[in-house]
Amino acid sequence: MIVRMNSRVTIASLHLYPVKSGRVIDCLEARLGPRGLQHDRHWMLIDDNGRFLTQRTHPQLARLAADVMGDRLRLQHPDCGELTVALPADLPSPADPIQRVSIWKRHHDALDAGDDAARYCTRLIGTPARLVSAIDQNFPDGYPLLVCNEASLVDLNRRMRTTLPMNRFRPNLVLRGLDAWDEDRIATLRIGTARLKLVKPCTRCVITSLDQTTGASAEDPLPTLREFRWNATLHGVTFGENAEVQSGSGATLKIGDEVEISWR
Repeated sequence: MIVRMNSRVTIASLHLYPVKSGRVIDCLEARLGPRGLQHDRHWMLIDDNGRFLTQRTHPQLARLAADVMGDRLRLQHPDCGELTVALPADLPSPADPIQRVSIWKRHHDALDAGDDAARYCTRLIGTPARLVSAIDQNFPDGYPLLVCNEASLVDLNRRMRTTLPMNRFRPNLVLRGLDAWDEDRIATLRIGTARLKLVKPCTRCVITSLDQTTGASAEDPLPTLREFRWNATLHGVTFGENAEVQSGSGATLKIGDEVEISWR
């Protein structure tokens, strides 16, 4: 692999989503775990069949704010008020309420957050729903990290009628210092002791057309992306790269950290 050293690439921004498909937390720094950023998509709403719920079908989730306060998770939504629930233990006991849940075709064991949380989620969704927390891994659609490139958004916005914010694409790490679409050619990122492997392009869905502040429909970037970012192999338009942690669990990533890149 070739490592290009003639340009300085840094972390432009860091983002967490404690509840899958919920509101973002913009971070100055974030701790890296073995399966992505700590607390990222560690909780999820499910229907009464144990299937995951997202903004694809429930755009009101865009206004669900969540943050970790000591040993509690705090949920806030304009339509439902505030609720705090206890964080689960690192290792579940036999008495813990284990729930079998599904994300697409994958199945996981998860911890049920209790009836108070279920009533809150049911009120939010409008049909029976429960809140669960991860046991052995977090709840991404496929990969634990999403890496985006600041310059690629600039290029996309040149083609759009209105300027889109990066939050439409819900990244974890945003890189600065690359040329547009350079992320397509990256093999690995090294940030201090952390090493991240970029696995595959991220195909995008209808969530990119939702205003992430209100959950309302807004200008859709997918038709524009389709003109020049269609991936025939993946059968979708792509923006950003899915990534996984190769090493460096426990490292703290910070805005401004220098990123060493190995190219494909």
